[in-house]
Amino acid sequence: MFRLYKTPRLLKTLMPGYTWHKELQDEKLYLTFDDGPIPEVTPFVLEQLAKYNAKATFFCVGDNLRKHPEVALQALQQGHVLANHTFNHLKGWQTTLQDYLHNTEQCEQELEKIQPARSNRLFRPPYGRITGKQAAQLRGHYELIMWDVLTNDYDNSLSPEVCLQKSIKYTQSGSIIVFHDSLKAQRNMMYALPRFLEHFTSLGCTFETL
Repeated sequence: MFRLYKTPRLLKTLMPGYTWHKELQDEKLYLTFDDGPIPEVTPFVLEQLAKYNAKATFFCVGDNLRKHPEVALQALQQGHVLANHTFNHLKGWQTTLQDYLHNTEQCEQELEKIQPARSNRLFRPPYGRITGKQAAQLRGHYELIMWDVLTNDYDNSLSPEVCLQKSIKYTQSGSIIVFHDSLKAQRNMMYALPRFLEHFTSLGCTFETL
């Protein structure tokens, strides 16, 4: 099965106005986690990050924020960044502009309950699928974050060992890397994340928030 781990340069060129990676960031990496927070998985992520003094950005589903605000608050208190991933994990290509913007605002309201007067407003479209009109409307309020490396940790046909191997192979300085703090990704992520952190920390890399 073909899996895309590294975002092609051509796609980045064809889709300007999005943040795919960080230029000239020697030995800095940017871990991101999509779809949480949930009590079954996110605390494990926070524990692993703390072991390596690593900071990360969590793109939160608003309904999970509503149900588990204490988990999100724990991430915030440990120095991580919370960001918007819509309230219901919507597919932008299948959602009207009005509904998409309303759903994003619903997530924003949940974020503001946990962190009032947020200054760092980041948005990642679920599945990376967003229309030009949706992006144009959101761009005035958010930095639109995509990714440089997709771990594919949610793919249960992928072995944990290959998930780790490919994630390491395609990561370089300035990379924005996507893991998931979700039940679907739990097996692969729990294997790959600690070893990913150990590998790059041993090379002198640091993990920063966006």
